[in-house]
Amino acid sequence: MRVEIWSDIACPWCYVGKARFEKALGAFPHRDQVEVVHRSFELDPHRAKGDIESVLKMLSQKYGMSEAQARAGEENLGAQAAAEGLAYRTEGRDHGSTFDLHRLLHFAKERGRQDALLQILYRANFAEERSLFADADAHLVELAVEAGLDADDARGVLADPQAYAEEVRADEREAAALGANGVPFFVLDRKYGVSGAQPVEVFSRALTEAWGSAG
Repeated sequence: MRVEIWSDIACPWCYVGKARFEKALGAFPHRDQVEVVHRSFELDPHRAKGDIESVLKMLSQKYGMSEAQARAGEENLGAQAAAEGLAYRTEGRDHGSTFDLHRLLHFAKERGRQDALLQILYRANFAEERSLFADADAHLVELAVEAGLDADDARGVLADPQAYAEEVRADEREAAALGANGVPFFVLDRKYGVSGAQPVEVFSRALTEAWGSAG
């Protein structure tokens, strides 16, 4: 069975949702027969590379909320993440274009290191003090190496803006065709869809139903 997950590295609910899904998958009796594929989705597809701002400022402008409301939302997300055993910095994070991150994830997929790199990117973006967007290429190469990828190959991907660009756009077109206008979005065997960072029990039930349907 194949599970496809559309997500964005800048999406905190994707970070939390991945952890919840993996808890459900870890308890699934047929987990060794489940292939998980991560698909690209940009929450901010028109943001230019180098256009970086604080998360609180971005949230305030995008949703028309005060900085205090944005800060309260981040505190709530921090609590949700902590409940899943995830570190989450509620202050001082920044926001920028994730297009290069998605290109690098497609490169990692070819090398069998996609999930490893995605988890490292989530950790860097939500739990660590270094930015994925400021001095991005150098930092991303370091993270790619940590995920088991070759530094020169990763550097080459980042240096070529066309490398894996069509793969990212194809994922995004497919998300639109499936009716996904937000993430995380989980598709199980192209039969069942689960939207959002649902509780573990919801993912468990979806896995069981999709497996039964496949059988």
